[in-house]
Amino acid sequence: MDSRKIVLLVGALFVAGITAFFARTLIAGSSAPQAAAMGQPVAPPPVTGPEVLVATRALPVGTILDATALKFQPWPQELVDGAYYLKAGTDLSKLLGTVVRNAVTAGQPVTKGALVSPGDRGFLAAALGPGMRAVTVSVSSQAAVAGFVFPGDRIDLVLTQTVAGGGEGQPLKVSETIMRNVRVLATDQRTDNTVGEDGKSRVSTFSTVTLEATPKMAEQLAVARTLGELSLSLRALADNSSELEEAIASGAVSVANGDPKAEKAMMLRVATQPQVGSASFATGGDVSRFQRSTVPAKASDSMSGVPMAGTATPGAAPAAIQGPVVRIARGNSVTVVPVGGKN
Repeated sequence: MDSRKIVLLVGALFVAGITAFFARTLIAGSSAPQAAAMGQPVAPPPVTGPEVLVATRALPVGTILDATALKFQPWPQELVDGAYYLKAGTDLSKLLGTVVRNAVTAGQPVTKGALVSPGDRGFLAAALGPGMRAVTVSVSSQAAVAGFVFPGDRIDLVLTQTVAGGGEGQPLKVSETIMRNVRVLATDQRTDNTVGEDGKSRVSTFSTVTLEATPKMAEQLAVARTLGELSLSLRALADNSSELEEAIASGAVSVANGDPKAEKAMMLRVATQPQVGSASFATGGDVSRFQRSTVPAKASDSMSGVPMAGTATPGAAPAAIQGPVVRIARGNSVTVVPVGGKN
């Protein structure tokens, strides 16, 4: 083999070795991105900025804030605005009971202009939802769940009344649920929860309660106050899911298939919508067998010596009645009731 071929062979081996070295370097450098592309998660760099107050869930206009609606979260230093609530100078307990004036999306910082504190001008108007009204009703300590109702809770309204009727028996006693899922705006003149030294809400009795109602419900409440006594029935949070199923079954709301945002908006609308109509009721006969379950029958005017129309007194000729009739005998009294025909 001549020297020229040997030189070419050595040069080819040298180039091949260099190529293999660079190829190996490139493959090793791209192994991490390749692993990420194959589904292995890559942890984002930690945020080292100050902690600001953010919303843990979507806060629409009129939301009364509680401890579960807010939290502090690190935020990039270059994105911190002067209107944000910083953890260094914010007392979170003082923000509980405030009302959202501007809507805040979940995970976004809460600005100082987005909240209205109790006692501030326009607080109650900000707490009202669009198209809603504030109505105040009087309640007793027993009818107000002994003070365990707080602003922001949802209640049912129960009307208890006495229905008069004829007869010598007692009048009908009845109670009925006239409104459901009504939001409490204030108790007496308090629009926030009184917090004790242990950080828990303090229970206190009240004589008036301010409710959020539609204009039609406000009219009905004005009449209900004159009919009898109003009582509050505190609702459980789990009741909204069962009523959502009833609303879907009745066709009151439609299910948005395949759209999570529309479905979430539908559930929020049903959960915050007060309901009226389809009232359930209970009478005295449902509680005690010594009470009535219907309105007492009217007394017969014959007891006062004045015969009723169509009533035959003993020894008197019955009035001439044309057409088919039914004669009802009660002792010595016979009542003639026409059932049809031409007079």
